[in-house]
Amino acid sequence: MEEALIRYKDVEIHQQELCVLGGVNLELHAGELVYLIGKVGSGKTSLLKTFYAELDVESGEAEVLGYDMRRLKRKHIPELRRKLGIVFQDYQLLTDRTVYHNLEFVLKATGWKDKAKIKDRIAEVLALVGMERKGYKFPHELSGGEQQRIGIARAMLNSPRIILADEPTGNLDAETGYTIAGLLDNLSRQGSLVVVTTHNLRLLEDFPGRVYRCTDHRLEEITGSKDYTDKKSTI
Repeated sequence: MEEALIRYKDVEIHQQELCVLGGVNLELHAGELVYLIGKVGSGKTSLLKTFYAELDVESGEAEVLGYDMRRLKRKHIPELRRKLGIVFQDYQLLTDRTVYHNLEFVLKATGWKDKAKIKDRIAEVLALVGMERKGYKFPHELSGGEQQRIGIARAMLNSPRIILADEPTGNLDAETGYTIAGLLDNLSRQGSLVVVTTHNLRLLEDFPGRVYRCTDHRLEEITGSKDYTDKKSTI
């Protein structure tokens, strides 16, 4: 198998000096769809945050896209994040500008200068998420599902090798959440590593991938669907 895009060995993660996860071992590759599940406070979002250097790795070996996360200097964090796509539960769109200008803002902030190329790239990602006719809208004029589609389009702008999605369907109804999950599944099929934290275990059945559960301060990979469907009530 090709080289891992994310590789963690015996990693320990703390939140406010408390160990939330220890002994974390991961090797995640291009083209994989990976789920992180577990109770609220079990550490899945904390783990996700270490991938984009929002949270430090306390010990062990940790590499993301070849960056040593234990030794990553603050000045290099923006460089790492430009190579990642991040999708948030609460969308985090800029409310004072249109969809087009939300996406334009990201491209300009990551070094794009050619107006024609910017326009073309925005058209491409909007078409990929089925929002090609909504560029002129402001976020408040969109439904939650539409805003999340824009969030995914934004994450895709710089063609990242890794897409991280933190509860991307958490604020959406079941049908809309299914559509969003389908978009993420499709991105993994196109070659991106897609890592999703979720409480919606139905998605794991509809869009199968690798599954890791955070429980009792540990991370365990689940290899059979029965292992997690039997424990729905605990998540």
